[in-house]
Amino acid sequence: MPRITLPDGSHRDYATPVTGVVIAGDIGERLLKSAIGIMVDGEIKDLSGVIDSDSEVSIITEGRKKEDPSAEALYLIRHSCAHVMAEAIERVIPGTQLVYGPPTDQGFYYDIHFSDDRIISTDDFSSIEEHMKQIIAEDRPFQRYELDADAGLARLREEGSKYKLDNAQRAIDGGSENLTWYATGEPGCDWEDLCRGPHLPGTGRIGAFRLMSVASAYWHGDSTSDRLTRIYGTAFPYPAQLQTHLDRLEEARRRDHRVIAKKLNLFLIDETVGQGLVLWQPNGAVIRRELEEFIRMHLVATGYQMVYSPHVGKLDLYRTSGHFPYFQDSQFPPLISSDFLQAVSDEGCSCAELSHRIDVGEIDGFILKPMNCPHHIKIFDAEPRSYRDLPVRLAEFGTVYRWEQSGELNGLIRVRGFTQDDAHIFCTEDQVYGEIQGCLALVKLVLSTLGLDDYRVRVGLRDDDTSKYAGDPKLWDQAETACLDAASTLEVPFSKELGEAAFYGPKIDFVVKDAIGREWQLGTVQVDYNLPERFDLKYTGADNLDHRPVMVHRAPFGSLERFIGILIEHFEGKFPTWLAPEQVRVLSISEKFVDYACAVKERLAAEGLRVTVDNSDERVNAKIKVGAQQKIPYLLIVGGRDAEAGTVSVRQRGIGDLGAVDLDRFISDIAAEVSERRLPTVNEEDN
Repeated sequence: MPRITLPDGSHRDYATPVTGVVIAGDIGERLLKSAIGIMVDGEIKDLSGVIDSDSEVSIITEGRKKEDPSAEALYLIRHSCAHVMAEAIERVIPGTQLVYGPPTDQGFYYDIHFSDDRIISTDDFSSIEEHMKQIIAEDRPFQRYELDADAGLARLREEGSKYKLDNAQRAIDGGSENLTWYATGEPGCDWEDLCRGPHLPGTGRIGAFRLMSVASAYWHGDSTSDRLTRIYGTAFPYPAQLQTHLDRLEEARRRDHRVIAKKLNLFLIDETVGQGLVLWQPNGAVIRRELEEFIRMHLVATGYQMVYSPHVGKLDLYRTSGHFPYFQDSQFPPLISSDFLQAVSDEGCSCAELSHRIDVGEIDGFILKPMNCPHHIKIFDAEPRSYRDLPVRLAEFGTVYRWEQSGELNGLIRVRGFTQDDAHIFCTEDQVYGEIQGCLALVKLVLSTLGLDDYRVRVGLRDDDTSKYAGDPKLWDQAETACLDAASTLEVPFSKELGEAAFYGPKIDFVVKDAIGREWQLGTVQVDYNLPERFDLKYTGADNLDHRPVMVHRAPFGSLERFIGILIEHFEGKFPTWLAPEQVRVLSISEKFVDYACAVKERLAAEGLRVTVDNSDERVNAKIKVGAQQKIPYLLIVGGRDAEAGTVSVRQRGIGDLGAVDLDRFISDIAAEVSERRLPTVNEEDN
């Protein structure tokens, strides 16, 4: 007799196993009408799924037209739409072989193998979409059925799809005793696909969809394997939500940080230097330096000590930390001395044997630094520590390196070398809560200063599988309580995410919305019991005995490269004056007033402002247009009257002409704007 616990804490008892349909209907007819699925103990299930034991259940609905749909609703709609798309493609292009079709954060895709003589393109989309509309209009039910593993494999062998057979075998190897199919309609009569689900009750619940693009992919992501075609689409409960999404994508293209950066000379990536390796141009270096100085000022004021560490480290260091070889797929290859490589080559050592000997620790070498924490641990451990010394707060703008696949690289957002505003705090158990609060306050300060005030907080906690986590469960309880208590002081919504803790401790992530509503995971704070254990860190307590410190990792910016990429798009290149590479440009209306323009520049530069003079022969309107295109906060137009009166004619980005202003007054006003790190005018437009 299952007892169903609902989100409001109420209970419903049933004498026999029950489905989501029955539960929703018992709650109310309106809820049943809008229901599309259920959450059972945190897992998305079909609305028709059977519950035969005590469970926590919530009903997933389409939501309201003017509200953002839930992630769970989007999962069901997009997964189901992927099936509808696959059926439509098979109608338009018979003989295709389906591989894999999951939902994603932005929509869904399906990897498909087409025959060599048939290439799909966006030109095919209109025909495919017409068939999809027909399938949706038919409102066929998604019906789930199972076959035992042997019968399922036999069926797939008969059908002759090596891709689906591979999917099935992987499911069986992962512990599945049965294989699951979903029929879009009647099993044995209508279209079917091997799939674990879950899905909508029927195709008619897909409110709005759009096919988006075509790309290449490889089977299992292996470039040496079969080349596949990936068709992307997206879907929403309502057409207005789809249109909002499409508008947001168009706005994102307009704000693309790579395009803006090229116009403003912020950074470049040169193929001869290497993909994913950023070259900061002078303008971009100004932004990076200002951000570094901003946070460095607050770090020093709150008791952090700045340190520096090398860009490489010995493999043994990362073997101790656990970063090598367990995460070596995302690291640059080890650096082994050429003399040693020649010697083992002469001995007949194969590449595979050499790799194995490196992995097991028989051969040492160096590696480009994948993380800063082991280096900071060694700095902490370089001298005896007493409880009176703690907390020790070490901070560094440390550059680390990750081997990202070339297809995943994306301007500043995804790179192979990036600098973290990294800090590690070594503290006692009793100090953990206070240190977490201090870290969260710093992240909050950074976000508010940059106008990133729309954010939510995730607290990553353990799940029931305690074998995945390092450390004493009692210490974990303390740390999780400290994280939850600290998060509750932020006065913003926060969610508890079971199973999202790092293996070494709970963590707090800030998920920020930018100017066009996209979410980015930025600042993070993590509690760590694992590394102090691995490196046998100690401090002497008040009892004169050795104790193990706790580590707290924190990075308000995360990666400076990624953070700046997000800021470029958030501000659309119109940076606050304190961050702008060029804060003021002085424009002389003719050659006669160049000397006064230069004198104005000198006055401004003497106050520490970044200022240039445009003394070209262009007409002043042309100079203003160029300055506006380069998104300079202030343009100062000077002529004869200004020279006589000691004024400047001010044109402020986003506002327009402010008229003649006394030079001393302008300097005072802009200096205050910079020192207070004021944000740009809301909704400002280029003038």
